[in-house]
Amino acid sequence: MHARARPDGLTTDDRQLGIDLFNEVWRLIETREDDERMLHAAHASRFHWGEAPECTPENLARGEWQVSRVYTALGLAEPALRHARRCLDVCEANGIGDWDLAYAYEAVARAYRTAGEQADAAAYGKLASEVPIAEEDDREHLAEDLATL
Repeated sequence: MHARARPDGLTTDDRQLGIDLFNEVWRLIETREDDERMLHAAHASRFHWGEAPECTPENLARGEWQVSRVYTALGLAEPALRHARRCLDVCEANGIGDWDLAYAYEAVARAYRTAGEQADAAAYGKLASEVPIAEEDDREHLAEDLATL
């Protein structure tokens, strides 16, 4: 594990912090008990993943996706779309396909829906549904999420 020295002399494991915060964000999306904590945790998760030596483009895309998802949960379309586009850009720049690409399109669709742009939301939702996904469980999960658009 990568441990990084902090100014106070302690160390951090960015990968583990990224994972723990990502999971905390999911809990907060489900419970909605603390929207400010949810927002800050999403950004912190993405930050720590970006600092981890093990970070892959897929990790970056997933972090951007989650930040976008939080903003849509909060009804904030502009930052949701910004992070959704960043997610899609990472996928496209790195040749990432399968469910990561499908969820990048889903994020853009959800952000457009949050903005009230139904035609754009439908177009990106269609793109998401057309991405080939290897695992049946992943295809089912995507279909469930697209149904909420």
